[in-house]
Amino acid sequence: MARLYTAPKILHLFLFFTLILCFTSLVTTNRELNEDNWRDILEGEWMVEFYAPWCPACNALAPAWRDLSQQASRKSLGMKAAAVDVTKSPGLSGRFVVTALPTIFHVKDGEFRQYKGPRDVASMLGFVEQQRWKQTEPIPGWKAPDSLQMTLVAEFFKLSQVLRSVHNTLMETYGLPTWGSYLIFAIVTIFVGALLGLILVCIIDLLYPPRRADKVFVSQAEVDKMAEGDQHGKKDEHEQELLNDDIVDDADTANSDAERNSPSDTSEDEKEKPQDGGDSKLDKERPTEVRKRRPRKAD
Repeated sequence: MARLYTAPKILHLFLFFTLILCFTSLVTTNRELNEDNWRDILEGEWMVEFYAPWCPACNALAPAWRDLSQQASRKSLGMKAAAVDVTKSPGLSGRFVVTALPTIFHVKDGEFRQYKGPRDVASMLGFVEQQRWKQTEPIPGWKAPDSLQMTLVAEFFKLSQVLRSVHNTLMETYGLPTWGSYLIFAIVTIFVGALLGLILVCIIDLLYPPRRADKVFVSQAEVDKMAEGDQHGKKDEHEQELLNDDIVDDADTANSDAERNSPSDTSEDEKEKPQDGGDSKLDKERPTEVRKRRPRKAD
């Protein structure tokens, strides 16, 4: 009788452990990623799916994705499967630049490649087992999810989700119209922008303070010397101006004498004079040119 009672207990324990093993295998093969544990995929080989509960194509892919993880564990490929719910982790969708759902990525030791092949189990297993991922170019370093710039993009996506939730709260909880919510966001944006600009100006002034001009004190004696120097300079300019006037007057006198004694004028005058030595009418009518000397300036 004791043996009869012992056999069912052993069978029950065997079934219980089998269910536990199946459950743990499903849990380990299908891993849910979020903002806290997504860096686990940087080590080893992974297939990562981005989905949303409201997406019909994602719901159609769900059975094949579960089958992929199970068959990969049975074949001991060393590949792990994971999934990201973009409604719960919007920052990851921005980090990976997910523009369509579902989107599948193959990750191998920190190298990211987007899988664009058929979404059946055989094709996805062949992509990993036959290493067809080597035929796909990896995502460049500047666009890699673990880079600094994509981290900033992820933070902006998080901020957008926070602002969207605030917008919904203002409309649903407080009953504000759409334009009222937008007006509040506009005012807050202007205020925050002005505050950030003020902080930036203060930081620049702190790092690069403006240069102040040093004051130079001049004694009264130096001021008097400078004034005397100006007077001497004016006097020298006045003397130079008088000298220039003398030079001009001398030059004008020389020019007038040269014009008066030029051979062309003399010959013409001789031609016009009568042979008897008398003055002609033309000489009487010609006015005499008198060149006046420019008066000098008084010293």
